[in-house]
Amino acid sequence: MRNRKGLIGAVVVTALLAIYVWAILGRAQALVGTGEPVGIAIGIGVLLIPLLVIGLIAWEFWLAVTVQKMADELAAAGELPVDDLPRSPGGRIDRAAADAAFEEHRAHAEEHPDDWRSWYHVAFAYDASGDRKRARAMLRKAAGMYRAERRASR
Repeated sequence: MRNRKGLIGAVVVTALLAIYVWAILGRAQALVGTGEPVGIAIGIGVLLIPLLVIGLIAWEFWLAVTVQKMADELAAAGELPVDDLPRSPGGRIDRAAADAAFEEHRAHAEEHPDDWRSWYHVAFAYDASGDRKRARAMLRKAAGMYRAERRASR
């Protein structure tokens, strides 16, 4: 149920963005229709920013779908990362334990650099260590490798 709530929220926000883009199209068209160079430039700019945002959102949805497929495959194989790190009474992950687990996953990924599963595990180790930026980068890397593997097996 939790995953569905996140998906529902993402769809609602995306729908609101679509409504915004629809509304802004009229404004941009009016600016371009003035025939004035400044109006045309602003109208084009008004169109480009929402289109860029839509492209970025589509890219994130594509990543999310791929990561879910990867998780499903790992779960079916019994290889899904398990959050079993020790925690403080407040619920925070023990940093030393997270760093030690990260080193194990990193070493495994370096031994198997072409295995998307290794990089998926590194991503979740980064996440447990609190480094969300690198976790997302590793998920992107793993997703790219996963897609390439799927294309090659067709």
